[in-house]
Amino acid sequence: MSQRLISKRYSYYGKTQGVGFRPTVWKIANNLNIKGRVFNNHECAVVEIWATSKIHIKFKNILHRSLPVTAKIDKLVEEFIEEKDIPKDFLIINSKFQGDAVNILPDLAICSECEYEIFDSMNKRYGYPLTNCTQCGPRFSIMKSTPYDRSRTSMDCFKMCHECKKDYENPSDRRFHAQPIACRNCGPNTILEDLDKHKKVIHSGSIWSQLKEIKKLFKENKIIAIQGIGGFHLACDATNYELIEKLRLCKNRYEKPFAIMGKNIEMIKSYCKVNKSEEKWLNSIESPIVLLEKRKKSELPSNIAPEQIRLGFMLPYSPLHKLLFHQVDFPLLMTSANLSEEPQCISENEIKERMIGIADYVFWHKRKIINRMDDSVVQINRNKLITYRRARGFAPTPIKLPPGFGDGQCGIGLGAEIKNTFCLLNKGDLTLSPHLGDLKEGMVDLEYRAQIKKFIELYKAEPDWISIDLHPDYRSTIYGRLIAKEKNIKLIPIQHHHAHLAACMIENQLPKKHPQVFGITLDGMGYGTDGTLWGGEFFIADYSNYKRYGCFKPMPLLGGNLAMREPWRNTVSSLLSSFNWDYLKSNYKNLELIEFIQNKPIDIIKNMFNMSIYTSSCGRIFDAVAAAIGICRDRISYEGQAAMQLEAIIDKQIFSPYPISIEHVPENCHFRYLNLKPMWEELLNDLYVNVSPSAISAKFHQGLSTAITKMIINKYSEIKNDSNISKIVALSGGVFQNQYLKDLTENELIKCGFIVLTQNFLPSNDGSISLGQAVIASTKYK
Repeated sequence: MSQRLISKRYSYYGKTQGVGFRPTVWKIANNLNIKGRVFNNHECAVVEIWATSKIHIKFKNILHRSLPVTAKIDKLVEEFIEEKDIPKDFLIINSKFQGDAVNILPDLAICSECEYEIFDSMNKRYGYPLTNCTQCGPRFSIMKSTPYDRSRTSMDCFKMCHECKKDYENPSDRRFHAQPIACRNCGPNTILEDLDKHKKVIHSGSIWSQLKEIKKLFKENKIIAIQGIGGFHLACDATNYELIEKLRLCKNRYEKPFAIMGKNIEMIKSYCKVNKSEEKWLNSIESPIVLLEKRKKSELPSNIAPEQIRLGFMLPYSPLHKLLFHQVDFPLLMTSANLSEEPQCISENEIKERMIGIADYVFWHKRKIINRMDDSVVQINRNKLITYRRARGFAPTPIKLPPGFGDGQCGIGLGAEIKNTFCLLNKGDLTLSPHLGDLKEGMVDLEYRAQIKKFIELYKAEPDWISIDLHPDYRSTIYGRLIAKEKNIKLIPIQHHHAHLAACMIENQLPKKHPQVFGITLDGMGYGTDGTLWGGEFFIADYSNYKRYGCFKPMPLLGGNLAMREPWRNTVSSLLSSFNWDYLKSNYKNLELIEFIQNKPIDIIKNMFNMSIYTSSCGRIFDAVAAAIGICRDRISYEGQAAMQLEAIIDKQIFSPYPISIEHVPENCHFRYLNLKPMWEELLNDLYVNVSPSAISAKFHQGLSTAITKMIINKYSEIKNDSNISKIVALSGGVFQNQYLKDLTENELIKCGFIVLTQNFLPSNDGSISLGQAVIASTKYK
């Protein structure tokens, strides 16, 4: 007697579309002789099966163990169905347009099987530079709309040949419903074009002849714009110092480090130290740029990453890059095809308009890039991933809201001014946009606005609210006001550093109703609620509220925005906040630093000192110390440069840390300042006796960590009996990208019995401000 068939529907939410999930289900179902079907809708993958109770359990267990490498299940919803029309076997059917899109996959690096095929002369995809399958290739970068079907991508204009269509329709093939599927007979092919308008030479023909020509051009010191997955790179020989200098001048990128692409791990290891964790991430499907420690005798030119101890390396992540390095046997400098701070070029026409005079040739194809995507940048510290820029490979993978939030709201956090991202909260998912850049650059601002509109369309979102930074002049704030007015929805301003802290809490999945935590947010600057600019803050907070109980003693921001570009101004401000100028002249008159300051218009500076807005910024303190010891004293050419170089020279021996005192504020007995005066006294004395800059940097970092820990310990001793406050400390803000400071602080806090939360997969800089804004706003919306 046969057992009764049970009919059930399984809705799998997460990374289930475009990753080979349906073929996997089809194979398992056929092996188990199950009748049913699988299909995609806007929200998830749906499996409907008719089987015995025992087979249902077996199916779920096998599927859980057999998921494709790039698939991930966030949630499974099961329900009984009453449909009597039982399929005769198991089918993969077309997508159904139900629900709202909540999960769009990031672009993935070439898989090992596709790599094998492009070098197999017997394979039809031999040498094809745009091959892909369900485990690799472009996703978000080619999407026009959802659901993810070929007709809604930039491949819609390429009709599949008979063989590709056969693969596409075969559930047992790994290219089953791989939407960008193509080959050299039916897909886009590459063109190598000379950008010299007088020559107008176009190199077409076989990929192999093009690649030989490209190698020759690199040897002739040419710069070639090469189309990647999410945009174009400017590529050149990374061993050529003069060529790199030329590229720096042309791009207006005078000192900011460049990234390098190496042929393989062996090549990278010849220039940098690579541990197992770093090798794993270099070879990962995300394939980011990984910051690696230089070998002492690295033969690469110093102007790739001036005054830095690390180089940013990545491996070839597309079939085109793999084929390129089949010919090229030296590292290539790979920088985004743009002028400094502008958006990356994404078409050959943009290259011809914007890169004339910089690139000599362009190597491109006709698979259009719809959504611009920079390379992600990470570092591995103590075997943990540290994310500096979240883009290709990671974005727009959603982050789940922690327990207690629910999934009924929809809103957008619009982020900060620099390192901008925006974040869509929809149906319990936080979808952080790829890195966009500095909104002060007009082209970035336009891209930002276009991408927000695109996300609203892709995710079928209807925002209830918009959350913005408190700073009234941020372009994100201005645009937020415009959206709120146009859509007649609520506008929710969020304090910058509270947003930093909330992003850290979300990454660590603290529940909504978790007791308050201690928060340390150290960064450049953010708008405060007291008329000053904050940036060295100590909070007790949860998702909805915060109490600021301390900060670095505020100092004038001499020259306003100039102080962010000219570090010496911060040195002067910090010194004059601690000492009388006559005292400095009298006691340190022979000190080179004081002589440098005396050559400035000191009377004007003293007047500015009394009229400037004040800031508690920790970032400006790093600038001040760096300039005091001669690092980037006059000017920086990119954000964070002085602090990065100060970290790079640290002597990691244990010194007596510089003292930083904790003082009560007379008008508020519950508020504390960290006062730098004792630190400056010892630092000036060290300069006077020629203590090395490396030792001074170490003593500064160690003193900073010690003072931060004492601030937490002192506050905890006051409120330790308050059950509404946990013994958890969250560290956030761009200053905590300094791994030496973060490690010191984390170690000290753990020794004192605290649990420390840090950010790994989300950047601790302003790149995750928008996510914090969205989460906090969701607690305030009524």
